[in-house]
Amino acid sequence: MPKSLLLFLLMWCCTAIVATAQELNCEVRVSTENVTIADRQLVSQMEKDISQFLNKRRWTNETYRPEERINCKLFIGIQAIPQSGTYQATARIISSRPVYGTGYETNLLTFADKGWVFNYSPQNPLDYSETSFVSNLSSLLSFYAYIVIGMDHDSFARMGGSPYYDVARQIVANAASQTLENDKGWKDTESRNRYWLLNNLQDPQLEACRTALYAYYRQGLDIFIEKPKDARASMVSALQGIQQAAQRRPGTLLIRAFFDAKADEIANVFRTSQEQEQKATVVTMLTEIDPTNSAKYQSILQR
Repeated sequence: MPKSLLLFLLMWCCTAIVATAQELNCEVRVSTENVTIADRQLVSQMEKDISQFLNKRRWTNETYRPEERINCKLFIGIQAIPQSGTYQATARIISSRPVYGTGYETNLLTFADKGWVFNYSPQNPLDYSETSFVSNLSSLLSFYAYIVIGMDHDSFARMGGSPYYDVARQIVANAASQTLENDKGWKDTESRNRYWLLNNLQDPQLEACRTALYAYYRQGLDIFIEKPKDARASMVSALQGIQQAAQRRPGTLLIRAFFDAKADEIANVFRTSQEQEQKATVVTMLTEIDPTNSAKYQSILQR
């Protein structure tokens, strides 16, 4: 084979691999500490099937290079098995993104969903349809796939996640009328569930939370190494937007999820600031918005 042809084929293969890279790089763990499952192979297969469903599927029409895939983790804790093949579980979803010019990964989303109910059988492959309900498990996984992708896009472009939240809304609509009886997370019957997480992300009254993601990450953390003063100023602006949203809608789930993911990081960023007035302003603001973590914010003033 001529060297030129061989080189072309190698380049074509590399391009094809890049072009078909999926969006998610999700680590999946299934815990059975609270139940007894004799067949350990079933748990391993469940982990494998869920991982492949999330990581092998293309969720968007965009091209992702392998190193651009979104890192996330899904921890599923089986709480009960009311009947063979039916599982009640809690889930924790964590997603992150790299900070430009560093080796640091910053959390985008940390969310606990305590209401997972799904059927699973190794003999039935997981599938997904954007236009119809397939199964509760595939709906749960697809919903969070689009939430993770949407929040990642929000952090790189102002309101960039909107198309993906629209798809998540369709998943909610498809699942709400056909889901399993004990899963109320698709409806507004509970105050802190996945329905309300998406509702908050699409609520015009809470748009400041969405735009804050861009100011906090792209205009803040991503320039922190080169321009720490400008980065902190952008992050203060982001937090002020969240404060305004919190004043309009006290106790909002989206705001709670933001501080669950960011409280420690915010404290670390501003603790090293040399601007005492800025530090005092930030501590006062954060203590008002997020009193749960007030001790962490008070540590900003101790240096």
